Amino acid sequence: MHWFSRCTHCANSSKSDDDALCVLCSHSTTTTTIVMTRRISGSYIFLLLIEFLLLPKNEVASYRAVAIIHGVLTGSDSMDEISQRIQEKHPGTQVYNTVRYAGWSSLEPMWRQVEEIGNDILAIGAAYPEGINLLGYSQGGLLARAILQRFPQHNVKNFISLSSPQAGQYGTRFLHLIFPDLVCSTAFELFYSSVGQHTSVGNYWNDPHHQELYYKYSRFLPFVNNEKITSNTSTFKEGLTKLQRMVLIGGPDDGVITPWQSSQFGYYNVNETVVEMRDRGEYQNDLIGLKTLDKNKKLILHTVPGIPHFMWHKNMSIVDEFILPYLD
Repeated sequence: MHWFSRCTHCANSSKSDDDALCVLCSHSTTTTTIVMTRRISGSYIFLLLIEFLLLPKNEVASYRAVAIIHGVLTGSDSMDEISQRIQEKHPGTQVYNTVRYAGWSSLEPMWRQVEEIGNDILAIGAAYPEGINLLGYSQGGLLARAILQRFPQHNVKNFISLSSPQAGQYGTRFLHLIFPDLVCSTAFELFYSSVGQHTSVGNYWNDPHHQELYYKYSRFLPFVNNEKITSNTSTFKEGLTKLQRMVLIGGPDDGVITPWQSSQFGYYNVNETVVEMRDRGEYQNDLIGLKTLDKNKKLILHTVPGIPHFMWHKNMSIVDEFILPYLD
């Protein structure tokens, strides 16, 4: 099930006086979330219709609801397989697969996406006072983590980051997916500028050879990593340490997230030697609470070889072994 979705039969987003029917095709929408919007003073009000509220009490799921955030240049349909697997293995689970920022719009600035999707997460959480689980794939995992920090009042229990550039990105293959003419060694000239910071990729591009420019221009990653002290520093940490579990999944054959250890907060030093998470200052100084989570056995790392980047969310063995156990 999607939040802020459309009728799956005709793509219409309005509905008839009968809440269960699409106004255009009259198809039943009881298993599809429909959203009404009104334009008021230049802003949209989203009225979220939560399916579980319509269920008889004995049909309410025993599993927590799950919100999913897709990766860059894709959309909610790319996460359909994992959504269906969760519902197959955990019957009754309500799965909310965001349709926001699909395709090229996923390149919009990270903070913009954090604000909008973050408010969706809060709305879903409000409908489930017992708490929800959050899963993000690729760029979506970094967005999800930032949402937890930006909105520390969330009630997310388990956060699963699936092959996401949590410590940043510095790799040619990933770069060429979006900017085919750029090379790593000169990409900083674009990304560490006002223009470059209007792209999501520029917001988490972390060039180990130009750290001074990274700290000067990057408007996102150094802030959510608490590498820069701001008025939000303590709440950014609180939003993560309140988790029941943070699960970081990645592997050496990813081929896109570079270095792949970024999926587990490891990263390059100035010599492009990978420094593992527990050896980095961000962990040792507990800037965002990783050390606290680790000490309390709430930080879980899974390293899985043999999985290319575009298969993490499509490989059902990965879902069954490394995701489902944390969706309680």
